[in-house]
Amino acid sequence: MNSFKNLHTQNQPLILGNVWDVQSALLFQKLGFKAIGTSSDAIAKTLGYEDGEKIPFSQLLRTVKNIQKKTNLPLTVDIEGGYSNNTSEIIKNIISLYQLGVVGINIEDSYSNPERKIKDANQFSEVIKEINAYLVKNNMFFFINVRTDFYIMGLENPLEETIKRIKLYEDSGADGIFVPCVVNENEISEIIKSTHLPINVMCMPTLSDFHKLESLGVKRISMGPFLFNNMVSQLEKSIDSLVTNNSFISLF
Repeated sequence: MNSFKNLHTQNQPLILGNVWDVQSALLFQKLGFKAIGTSSDAIAKTLGYEDGEKIPFSQLLRTVKNIQKKTNLPLTVDIEGGYSNNTSEIIKNIISLYQLGVVGINIEDSYSNPERKIKDANQFSEVIKEINAYLVKNNMFFFINVRTDFYIMGLENPLEETIKRIKLYEDSGADGIFVPCVVNENEISEIIKSTHLPINVMCMPTLSDFHKLESLGVKRISMGPFLFNNMVSQLEKSIDSLVTNNSFISLF
């Protein structure tokens, strides 16, 4: 995991290839990416589920195992809220991933039941603290990327509340912070200045380009489910073209 952690300390941001199956992982490997991470939304959709921990953890584990066996890239896994409300169970899930050779996770401070709600920051910090304590005690080098969801949920005072939570999560042993849906350059800069931890942002239509994000100090850039969604959209257009033209010529 140390080599994966080091990817978050370079001047150039880590561009994380978000994958959903073996084929997507192999494409990122072929194209020279340095690391990959699962997209919970994309994996759920390929298995016929909605995002939000709707798939059994055993199915996620099976998908991860297949990806891990076929690629030599460092793999981090999106476990959403941990696939349990019990910290001991979350730790068991992390152990299962670690035993497969996974180098890290994303874990988020919101949950769906059924509507998405933000978790209590102090209680969630205790979860991170317990996870970190277990990892340290057992000499398990594992990158804990904590996702905080004020921006993605469209809640009030996202900058102020995000910075408050980052401080708590940093003190609890997080290795990195993921702030999906933040796009304003000044706000990204303020978030980066608030912590020593590497900041991870996510693909959005109005997000600055990679060079600008590098100049701001962003250390990790994720694709989320958007590459998968784009692929599905293109597939739909191809299928529609076959029917419209009564021919396969558009495939070639």
